[in-house]
Amino acid sequence: MQNSQMQICDEIEARLQAAFSPELLSVEDDSESHRGHGGWREGGQTHFNVQIRAAAFGQMSRIERHRAVHAALGPDLVARIHALALDIKA
Repeated sequence: MQNSQMQICDEIEARLQAAFSPELLSVEDDSESHRGHGGWREGGQTHFNVQIRAAAFGQMSRIERHRAVHAALGPDLVARIHALALDIKA
């Protein structure tokens, strides 16, 4: 799913959808509200808020949920993100 034209928020959404088939998935690029802060760059695509609800998270601890999301995103995508706020529930 490597497409240089694809926005990072679209990549996040596609990878999480494929990994968890969530009932609810919201990915918001919140970069503009961090203008001038560390990690911000022109054009945004640095700071994201993710809300996800999926049955797959049912028996996982909070840490396990975060690890599962990071694993689904993959190190290549995570490396391009400065900040990722996660709201994960079963």
